[in-house]
Amino acid sequence: MPTTAQEVYNQVVCHLSSGERLRLATIILNQLVGQQQPSLHQSDTWTEENQIDLVNFYLNYAAKTFSDVEGGLIGDVFHSRCGDS
Repeated sequence: MPTTAQEVYNQVVCHLSSGERLRLATIILNQLVGQQQPSLHQSDTWTEENQIDLVNFYLNYAAKTFSDVEGGLIGDVFHSRCGDS
């Protein structure tokens, strides 16, 4: 069973359709807003995990944006992270 958000994404989420991923994001965000968790760490500093998450987000965005470019490095990186060939 996956134990980190990245593992859950790699093993489960990246295989869902875009619509299902959007529904999952909506569920998660609505739950977080409803809970108003004081445990959410708010800081002006970026942890290494924050930086990795940001890079992964932009790689995903770039892969989708430039998906029409055959054999591009960004697309290859994205597909290898999700186990696609």
